[in-house]
Amino acid sequence: MRIGELAKATGVSTRSLRYYEEQGLLPASRGANGYRDYGEQAVRVVAFIQDLYRAGLSSEIIRQILPCAGSARPQGDCTELLARVRQVRDQLAHQEQQLAVRRKMLERYLSGAATPAGLEAHLNRAH
Repeated sequence: MRIGELAKATGVSTRSLRYYEEQGLLPASRGANGYRDYGEQAVRVVAFIQDLYRAGLSSEIIRQILPCAGSARPQGDCTELLARVRQVRDQLAHQEQQLAVRRKMLERYLSGAATPAGLEAHLNRAH
């Protein structure tokens, strides 16, 4: 399929698809006319790439993941890569915990149950 067809099938811009190709994430063959041609797996690969980007992974890590994620047996050892992905997952979990704490603090402030840290001392000096 051509790039426009892939863009339509995935909802991803042609610019992003070209970027994925430049980054070595999405292989494309070239016809005699120079047009990109993508295989039948391209729609699933693009969806997977999008998921990994949304998870906060970089192009470099995604490029390493793709050979380990295919249906064929991975080439090389994916153990180190899996450890890196786990590390990213754990960082995201930590960020989620921090956000939950901040959200609770804001909810307490909005409900009148608490004053943001340091603000109470500032308010007392102003009066």
